[in-house]
Amino acid sequence: MFRGFSLRGAVGSLLMGLGLCAGCHAAAKAPVPAAANDAALADKPGKQTAVFAGGCFWGTQSVFQRVKGVTHTEAGYAGGSAATATYDQVTTETTGHAESVEITFDPSKISYGTLLRIFFSVAHDPTQLNRQGPDVGTSYRSAIFYTSEEQRKVAAAYIQQLDAAKVFNGKIVTEVTPLKGFYNAEDYHQDYATKNPNNPYIQICDVPKTKALMAQFPDLFVEYKGH
Repeated sequence: MFRGFSLRGAVGSLLMGLGLCAGCHAAAKAPVPAAANDAALADKPGKQTAVFAGGCFWGTQSVFQRVKGVTHTEAGYAGGSAATATYDQVTTETTGHAESVEITFDPSKISYGTLLRIFFSVAHDPTQLNRQGPDVGTSYRSAIFYTSEEQRKVAAAYIQQLDAAKVFNGKIVTEVTPLKGFYNAEDYHQDYATKNPNNPYIQICDVPKTKALMAQFPDLFVEYKGH
């Protein structure tokens, strides 16, 4: 619905003036329970990837850049084809892509289930269908793009666990779907929240997420100054 990052800034200014967050923030007021079914930490350092979509990728990237055990993040697109993986095309809501973040992490330091816990606790509201706050459309949907059968099992079991415990007021609508391809977003989107901390949209929609990460997961929070 909101096309172009300049319009996102205008939306942020409007929300700030009204004193509203309009659903930008995660639905949970405290950390959701840990995943009951999770892979154990690896014995040796390594490299794995996770891909999550939860609204505007600026905020999702800003959260996971500050998680201990995460070694790299990329904002990008997943769910559609390489031919349509550009911001101008994705914002038409016709490509099947979701604004996503590829998270590279060390499985000896943090588990996939813990990343999911952060995703559901502070990164977004998983009960909003095809939107996050002021951003409306399938490109802003909640989705987990799994890269292995183990990730699929952990994610599906975790969603079932959270729904059964009625952690959220509504049912989780997060898609769990195989990753067919991840395509990096344009350079100006990378580290956007870190480089533009005074942008009204960032102030309203994204800064509260990093503050929640620091408050709810102090042992996992690390400072991030950019690449």
